Formats: sequence, C-alpha cells, structure tokens
Amino acid sequence: MKTIDCRNMACPQPVVMVKRALEENPGEPLNVLLDDGAPRENVGRFAANRGLKVEETVVGGAFSLVISGTQQQAKEGVVSIGGKTVMLVAADRLGDGPEELGRLLMKNFIITLLDVTDVPDLMLFVNTGVLLTTEGSEVIEALEKLGNRGVEIFSCGVCLDFFHRKDKLAAGMVTNMFTIAESMLQARSVIRI
Repeated sequence: MKTIDCRNMACPQPVVMVKRALEENPGEPLNVLLDDGAPRENVGRFAANRGLKVEETVVGGAFSLVISGTQQQAKEGVVSIGGKTVMLVAADRLGDGPEELGRLLMKNFIITLLDVTDVPDLMLFVNTGVLLTTEGSEVIEALEKLGNRGVEIFSCGVCLDFFHRKDKLAAGMVTNMFTIAESMLQARSVIRI
C-alpha cells in the first residue's frame, strides 16, 4: 500500500496529491497522512464522494486515512456538462456602489432566492462572500432554508481562514479550491454575483 504524507500542506494541495495518487494506482489502497481540520475533512469527502471506502485512524497526532475501492464518476457538487447551475458569490455585497447599498442588495438577493422557482444547485462562497455564511450574517436563515430546498452551500476554507471565521461557519460546509474549480468547470452554467 502506497503512503503519501500530506501534513503541513495548504489547501487544495492534499486533495490534488490524493487525486493524482489514486489515478496513478487505480484500485489500490492508499494511505494518506493528514493534519486535522480542513485537510482531513476535504480528503475524506473527496474520496467518499467518489464511492471509495475511507478508514480513519489517529497516528502520532496526525490522521491516517486509508482509501480503498474503485472510483465512481459521480461526485458531490460536480456533474457532467448539462448538469448543475453553480452560483459563485465572490463578495459580501452586490455591485460596485456604496458598501451599505451593496450589502443591502446582497441580503435582498439571497432572501429573494427563497421565492423564485429555479434556485441554483450549488452556491460557492469565496473571498468576502464567506462572511455571508458565518455567524453574524443577516442571511444565515435564508441560506439554511435554501439548503433545506437542496441547494448545496460551500465556503472556501482558505478564505474562512484568512478572515479568521472558520470556527464561525453557520451555513453549509467548508470546501477547497480543487472542488470549487472542478464544480465550476463541469457545471451547466456558472452565475457570478
């Protein structure tokens, strides 16, 4: 069984390393050493969403994930062309006008999504957009309701770390740049707001 050490690596490097190792040795078990937190969660979710079995143990303060099985094509947050509509939320305000107006417009936009028929399949929050998914945001309740309607809500882990808000995430899940890029590239359409 091949072992790769992904400790002390920044997002999305652990996911990329695991993806490459799985492609190089299809069907063979892979042992991955990871730090706790986002790296462990992202790699575990990446493997599980491809239909792979993930066994986790603690080894000397680090985590060991043994990934085995045969990959499937279906992935969380990713579908083939003709699939999902992805909304990229790259700021905590809408438009280029005054900040106060922009924040009001963004709040109204997200709340209005609750009343439209066709909602996005996936909402990706990056840069200051992640502030909308954390404690203190006026749109948490709306995002939770969108989640209950099947909208997947993902916030960039690097962005949450940058703003020291990862422990304040209140809606959706933390993701990584690999999943963000893959989701956008394989979506039917990407709407940037």
